[in-house]
Amino acid sequence: MLMYPQYSWQQTWQEHFASVQTEAELLSVLAQAARQLGFEYCAVGMRLPLPLSNPKIVMLNNYTPAWRERYEAARYFSVDPTIAHALLSTQPVLWSDQVFASAANLWEDARAHGLQIGWAQPVHDIKGTASLLTLARSNDAMSSLEARDKAPRLAWLARAVHETLTNVLASKPDSPSAITLTDREINVLRWAGDGKTAAETADILGIAERTVTFHIDNALRRLGAANKTAGVLKAAMLRLI
Repeated sequence: MLMYPQYSWQQTWQEHFASVQTEAELLSVLAQAARQLGFEYCAVGMRLPLPLSNPKIVMLNNYTPAWRERYEAARYFSVDPTIAHALLSTQPVLWSDQVFASAANLWEDARAHGLQIGWAQPVHDIKGTASLLTLARSNDAMSSLEARDKAPRLAWLARAVHETLTNVLASKPDSPSAITLTDREINVLRWAGDGKTAAETADILGIAERTVTFHIDNALRRLGAANKTAGVLKAAMLRLI
């Protein structure tokens, strides 16, 4: 008897997320879902796998301007234990004194801004992208019964938000997801990834060495990579090879 209401809830919100085309629309739908689940505030942060030296971070939330400014000014992002947890785990986190023991100033500041109760649900995907959905409210402690009852919906919502934001970002012209390679470019990069030289790859594929070099150069240009090593790594991380 409990499965049908859960299915109906997911189906309803899946239809809403399916119509999302922008980050602003995603935040609007998420905020509505959060309110239905009993939370005033919502936030999603996504860490993309590239560039390796400084991974891109995307953050959306409906927190008050005062809290957003305070969080950024105090650089709480660098000490937030829920973010550190999300990079290593997919287990949910219920805010508590214990969770924020290593960031007491952040915890005290958050509560002073009306953020008393929170649930954080990480999501990881096969492309190396990690996200963290956080729902919060100013009062009414979450009982164990509420946590147990809402856990499946919160986990589903986190996954839906992750997939929707991934699709929104991928639709942008400058997105790495827009990169495509030809079959020949994929083949030469795969052999390069196995440590083969252009000459060795040419022998394996039965083509001229200059042809191998031509396809590698084209692949690097498409990938925006400075050299073969960077190109192979980026193509692998994007699941192109």
